[in-house]
Amino acid sequence: MHHFRNSCIEFFKNEDTKKNVKEMMSPICSLIYNEVYIYIWIIAIYNIFFIFIILAIFFILFRMYNSSNFIIHLSPELPPI
Repeated sequence: MHHFRNSCIEFFKNEDTKKNVKEMMSPICSLIYNEVYIYIWIIAIYNIFFIFIILAIFFILFRMYNSSNFIIHLSPELPPI
């Protein structure tokens, strides 16, 4: 295994080899990108929407907590929760 790794490293040290591999991989990478980029955008928009929903829930929860504390402090005859 160690010998195979070293031979691969030696193979890719050559600049012509690197250039040829990049040229071969370029169409494959662009094809994959063209097929996947719409899904990446959908995931990004979903994450932004999800963050706004979480922030809205925290805001509503904070308002409910503050109003419930205010009600508890105004009415001392109620036992604490």
